[in-house]
Amino acid sequence: MFHQFSVTAESLSKASSLVLRIGTDAHLYDDPDDANIGSLLESRFDSEKVDALKRLLALLAQGSDVSQFFPQVVKNVASQSLELKKLVYLYLLHYAEKRQNEALLSINCFQKDLSDTNPLVRAWALRTMAGIRLHAVAPLVLRAITKCARDPSAYVRKCAAYALPKLYDLHHDEDNSSFEELVDILLNDHSPGVVGAAAAAFKSVCPSSLFLIAKSFRRLCETLPDVEEWGQIVLIEILLRYIIARHGLVKESIMFSLNTMSTTPAADGFATFSGTSGSCHSSLVGTTCDLNMITLMCKSYIDGQIECFAQTGCSNSNDDKLDFSLTSSTNEDVVMLLRCTSPLLWSHNSAVVLAAAGVHWIMAPRENIERIIKPLLFILRSCQASEYVVLCNLLVFAKAVPPFFSQYYEDFFVYSSDTYQIRALKLEILSIIATESSIPIILQEFQDYIKDPDRRFVADTVAAIGLCAQRLPMIASACLEGLLAITFYESSLSSSSQIDGEAGVLVQAIMSIKAIIRQNPDSYDRVIVQLACNLDRIKIPAARALVIWIIGEYSAVGQIIPKVVPSILNYLAWSFTSEEPDTKLQILNTAAKVLLCAHGADSLAFRKILSYFIELAKYDINYDVRDRAHFIFKFMPHSLMTSSENDNDSDISQNGRLHHEPGGKILNGRMHSTILPTKSSRIYLPGSLSQVVLHAAPGYEPLPKPCSLLDTDLAAGVVNETNDSDISSGSSIEESGSVYDSHHSSISSDDGNESANDSNDTEPTALAVRNDVQDVREKTLVDVSNVNVCVDDANENTKGNLSAFISTDLAELMPKLALESWLDEEPGVSSVQTSQQASSGRISINNLNCSVTPKLHTLLDPTTSNGLRVEYAFSYEISTVSSMLVLVEIFFENCSSEPIKNIALKDGESSSSVESSDQVLGESESLLRTDNVPPVLSTEEIASLDPGQRVKKLIEIRFPHHLLPLKLAVTCNGKKFLTKLWPDIGYFLKPLSINMSAFVDLERQLPGMFEYSKRCTFKDHIEKIVHVKDDSSIHSDKIILLSQILTSKVLSNCNVSLVCADIPVSFNFDDASGLCLRFSGELLSSSKPCLISILVEGKFSEPMVLTVKINCEETVFGLNLLNRVSAFLQ
Repeated sequence: MFHQFSVTAESLSKASSLVLRIGTDAHLYDDPDDANIGSLLESRFDSEKVDALKRLLALLAQGSDVSQFFPQVVKNVASQSLELKKLVYLYLLHYAEKRQNEALLSINCFQKDLSDTNPLVRAWALRTMAGIRLHAVAPLVLRAITKCARDPSAYVRKCAAYALPKLYDLHHDEDNSSFEELVDILLNDHSPGVVGAAAAAFKSVCPSSLFLIAKSFRRLCETLPDVEEWGQIVLIEILLRYIIARHGLVKESIMFSLNTMSTTPAADGFATFSGTSGSCHSSLVGTTCDLNMITLMCKSYIDGQIECFAQTGCSNSNDDKLDFSLTSSTNEDVVMLLRCTSPLLWSHNSAVVLAAAGVHWIMAPRENIERIIKPLLFILRSCQASEYVVLCNLLVFAKAVPPFFSQYYEDFFVYSSDTYQIRALKLEILSIIATESSIPIILQEFQDYIKDPDRRFVADTVAAIGLCAQRLPMIASACLEGLLAITFYESSLSSSSQIDGEAGVLVQAIMSIKAIIRQNPDSYDRVIVQLACNLDRIKIPAARALVIWIIGEYSAVGQIIPKVVPSILNYLAWSFTSEEPDTKLQILNTAAKVLLCAHGADSLAFRKILSYFIELAKYDINYDVRDRAHFIFKFMPHSLMTSSENDNDSDISQNGRLHHEPGGKILNGRMHSTILPTKSSRIYLPGSLSQVVLHAAPGYEPLPKPCSLLDTDLAAGVVNETNDSDISSGSSIEESGSVYDSHHSSISSDDGNESANDSNDTEPTALAVRNDVQDVREKTLVDVSNVNVCVDDANENTKGNLSAFISTDLAELMPKLALESWLDEEPGVSSVQTSQQASSGRISINNLNCSVTPKLHTLLDPTTSNGLRVEYAFSYEISTVSSMLVLVEIFFENCSSEPIKNIALKDGESSSSVESSDQVLGESESLLRTDNVPPVLSTEEIASLDPGQRVKKLIEIRFPHHLLPLKLAVTCNGKKFLTKLWPDIGYFLKPLSINMSAFVDLERQLPGMFEYSKRCTFKDHIEKIVHVKDDSSIHSDKIILLSQILTSKVLSNCNVSLVCADIPVSFNFDDASGLCLRFSGELLSSSKPCLISILVEGKFSEPMVLTVKINCEETVFGLNLLNRVSAFLQ
């Protein structure tokens, strides 16, 4: 009886798994070639052809070669079915280069599709033609792009812009005039989506043709906030280059204004803010800035690193002057660019923030530079993925103007989770921005860093302490005491146990001491004596060499050091043969320096010691030591000449000639200050990849020469604008039915009349050019409160433009009703009315502090198992044995009044059912690969379970499938009870910790067939939100509470991690529409990413509609997970 019941349950489970796959194409990936694909392609029915093409694409995804079907697929390119046509295009893009002759047969169909009434078809045809990289079709592709650049659909024009770089890569050796003309047309488009794509095309095709920006500069600035994020980065760079090439750098900017300030005599090369200017910020008064660094930075931005160092050479940077063309900060174009990039400083994309901050850093007046600090610090705290990039740029800013960041020193404190590279950057910034008021707190922080187990980080901390002491002499004595304590402590450790990394800490401590002593040797003679007296305790060769160098360099300083030097030299003479080569070299140098500074009777003793060192070094096994001994012997012959102790006159005269010998000039000479191209002095444009890797990355170009854009180039641009005035007017029609424009807001402006006004002026003189460019009416960005103003006027203007466009261009091709249906609009409805939705900002939260409670399931009921209750819950832990195993927590509870003994959980012999299920699901191959892993790993038997006692066991299970149960046998008191453990697909995942940027990148890599979505209704929030209506605390905020409820639901049923919760800034009080939750995970079996997105629509007081989207490369798993997530949410 029970056997028949189990068979029935198995059949029902298989049937339910098959039902879940109905209505999807998942079965095509199980066995794509189980049907005759060739006959299906020849069928009369489009549905069968679609099925055949889906099977072909499934085989393509699995790596199979299906190019033999190319002729049959090409014949279907002229089909009227949109679904079939799209699948044919995907197939052709994959095999066009392999089957070029057959691909040419489809070009005529593509050209016909370019005239289709559906904009999607036109866009697909253009994308396919541009993707077929055949030189033979390049002229046809150019004609197609030219046609689509004037298309009424913004989506088609956007595809034309993206197709331009593909065609340019294929024929980049030809004349670029046609490409520049197309870029010019697209840059003058009125759709933000097209403008962003046109900016990318401009950078790839003609980055030096900045005259194309002149006529549309102001409109591009106004469109900038509505362009997509990655398009904003490119467009900001283009606008900045145009401003510099057209007008030059701003004389009030930080790079030039500091050169006019007074220079303090105490610190050469550092400018002090005098505070006399009324525009200077009060927080900058009395602070210093590195003029040398700013000068080097400006030259690096304009000339590039190679040319910059070629010009400066080894000369002193104080003599270098900035000789660039300058403009005023009141220039209308400069003001427009700064005003339009200011809102982007608070973008949630860190790359956009860096790009906007770079514009203000280079072009903004010095009193307005501080506005970039808080946005940069915000993304430093909020975006962990871009933290290193932001710190690389902040380091350059802090080196140039430390006062900007002096009050924000706490933002650069090191966290335990920071990587070593981030810690090193933070330490360097802290040592630069430290002030007299903040240095006590910073030094207390450094004391904690010294206790860190990472010895590289400890060494960097010691170096930072030394830098702080050099910058702030008031703390030099205290820092020296601490560094000496570290030196003696580390020397004891290095001599006893040789801990890894201690050598680096000891060497760095002595290097910091050496740097502090160099500033004022006379004040630190006792420190030098302490180091000399503890030389025998220091066993690290590099550290010993540093101490010996200090003794030789300052052997004549003060009254105590000269008395200690003879004893030190005698000790070194005794240990010379056992020293390392580096230490021997410094011993020779020190002995020579001491002899050069000796007077009277001491010189004879020092001469003997040096001669002894040279004799030992001449026969040393290291050739460097031998060469150094010969060098000293040859360049100091008079110092080593033997004489009688009584020849005082000869001795005195000889000592008088010591400093005139070549050896004396070399050993006791002073080095001149030079500028060498070190790694720390490499400066590149803010936000660029080169600034992170510290070398010119591929594609990096410095800024153009100021005022290098000639008036003749601008005149040519205006003449071109006159010729293209009729063409560009066609792109002003924005249809709300296009794919792209539904995500952007439209801003009403008077740009439609700009080209007409410019076309009346035909004299290409410099004065005419400046009037055309400069005398455009100044426009301001639309405020949030004024987004929907002037809608009626905009509608009237749009209707007039639409009728004019129809009368001039398309009246002969189709009537007005046909054109409006082509644009997917209702007749008589203006497109502006449907696209008035303004873009809103969003706030991302990645930590909601919600509770997660895994669900308990009953495995064995006590009424049928002699009082033994067995429950289970899926664990969030990951198996270390095999990736095919899922961890399950089993709870055994004795509900009877007597003890239960010998409790065990074993496999229930389900191999037969697994094999039959494999035949149904077509996954026998995947199961064969995991047969070496048992279904249940052996667990310890519970000897006895007292009444009321509850015991938890963690077991590892290998399910036959993520939808099929596993048979288990529970034994107790000598009896056997059969049961089934049902899987939960949400626990076949493991968390994947990524940020928002990585999530978007993965989502873009899994489009189309790897993306599945479903809508469901959510009601669980209503009861909870009603109870918190009167509570105004932040914990009771409705949007936060809803996010916590949804997150708790997902995390309680799926082993994933929360990426972020995107909350719209401009949401209504009772409306949650726009809330988006994102989760990420990896498949246990293959470690392939699986992304979950939940979009909320509706009001708090009503049931909400959730759109659940899954992005997963495993199609079957993704569809089943989608059904599971929708089920527990609903």
